[in-house]
Amino acid sequence: MATAGVAPDSQRAWWLRVLMVLQAPTPVFEALRDDSPEAEDARSEPVTALVFLGGIAGVLLAPRFGTLYNDYALDGLDVLVIVIFAGSIYGFFSYYVVGWTLSLGIRVMGGAARARRCRHVFAFAAAPLVLSLVLIWPLRLAIYGGDLFREGGADAGVGGQFLRWLCVACAVWSLGLLVYGIKTVQRFDWFRAVGASIFAVALVGLALGFWAVLPKETF
Repeated sequence: MATAGVAPDSQRAWWLRVLMVLQAPTPVFEALRDDSPEAEDARSEPVTALVFLGGIAGVLLAPRFGTLYNDYALDGLDVLVIVIFAGSIYGFFSYYVVGWTLSLGIRVMGGAARARRCRHVFAFAAAPLVLSLVLIWPLRLAIYGGDLFREGGADAGVGGQFLRWLCVACAVWSLGLLVYGIKTVQRFDWFRAVGASIFAVALVGLALGFWAVLPKETF
């Protein structure tokens, strides 16, 4: 369904760019320079889907999710609900926080960018993570089933670790796309693009580290 006031062709173009960013990212990120309300509305649905699915793929990489069956009495439906819930929270939290810190990092490196544009760059950079969710994870589940969520399961062998590292490689690919996206959208050189990205990641890391050591009774 088309968003009110947005031409269906415009939305279709942005859905196609979700696939294009995996093989020809330059024109996709160049198109993100368009900050007009029409362009932002046209890409809102693809962005939402990328953030939601990328968040799920991200939480599945967390070691904690590999021991759910060891630590809790859960069945497959329980795991599905937990992963979807945690992934949506993680995805949209990262979407807003990383978008904001990226806009700060760009300013530190002498550029200027609205946080919303940075959020959209972040969303399209998550495409490789989504690819791992729709291609690699179904294969892992078909081969190893519930052992993926149990420490020391059948996936601990060479084949299982190979598929896991493919998922990790997709996460690294996403990080590379994020840097490249900032470089392209902002017309930065590599030094400034990497600097802005490191600033954003470091700021998020400091905030999470502070939260981890803060006494919970404070709240």
